[in-house]
Amino acid sequence: MSDPSEFDAESGDGGRERDDPANTAARDGGEPGDARTAVDAADPPEERGGGSALRTVGVAFGLGVAGILGLLAVTTLVGGVVFGVAAFTGREPSLLGSFVVPFVVGQVVAFVGVSLGYLRWRGLNRGEIVAYLGVRRPSVVESVIALLGPILVVVTALTVSSLVLFFGTEPAQNQGAQMTLENPSIIPVMIAAMLLVVGPCEEILFRGVIQSRARETLSAVPAILLAAAVFAPAHVVSLTGGASAVVTSISILFVPSLIFGAVYEYTENLVVVAVMHGLYNSLLLTIGYIVITYGPEVENAGQASAALFGL
Repeated sequence: MSDPSEFDAESGDGGRERDDPANTAARDGGEPGDARTAVDAADPPEERGGGSALRTVGVAFGLGVAGILGLLAVTTLVGGVVFGVAAFTGREPSLLGSFVVPFVVGQVVAFVGVSLGYLRWRGLNRGEIVAYLGVRRPSVVESVIALLGPILVVVTALTVSSLVLFFGTEPAQNQGAQMTLENPSIIPVMIAAMLLVVGPCEEILFRGVIQSRARETLSAVPAILLAAAVFAPAHVVSLTGGASAVVTSISILFVPSLIFGAVYEYTENLVVVAVMHGLYNSLLLTIGYIVITYGPEVENAGQASAALFGL
């Protein structure tokens, strides 16, 4: 990752120097007085401010747990408000209000809130956060990857999932996916939510923050694996089924997560993986809709797509 301190718009020298380095220490990893709040991935480990590998793993899972707990708390709160208003007015809440709105608000508040809160706690300002995450306009090559990559991800993930089904290991089902597929009228709204909310929000936390933070200490492959190890189990809150089914689904979800992580490592562009993730989820919804429309001859594909759905 590039050093976002070079993009500090608040400093006349491009952010390379600080008036008081002690006040901008990277509170997580690095000693007080270390003004380097972001790290070039090409630097040798001894020059990085990410601390030990054990600390890195702890931070990664801590951020993941914070994001998921925040998601559960916010969706529960917003859902409670929706049902409370419905009870007060005597009207039955619509699926849009009782399911889609809490889902969308929870993603934004929890994942974006945890991500920005953590980076601000480390001392990064707005310009540095943008650079640290890699938020920039994609190049032509990156645009092609963002638009065509999801097809490869879906094909790969569905192949793995179908093989699992073929050998008799039943994965758990995603509650959100099932709810959406059982109510086709909200599929267009959910597709828009995947593209505009889920893809960006999940990638900000799991790739933009967790994987970038891991790269401060670890090399590329361990960092990608660590981000995937946080991302895939995070879906347990939306899965239904026995323990073996849940474990199977989490294992399958490693496939898209590893691809997203590899693309982020290659492009260093959060926009690319956010678009890929959103399109990936949208394609899975489309496959599920086709299954509902055209019947049991493609039932296995529908089961596989539901198992691979994002949070």
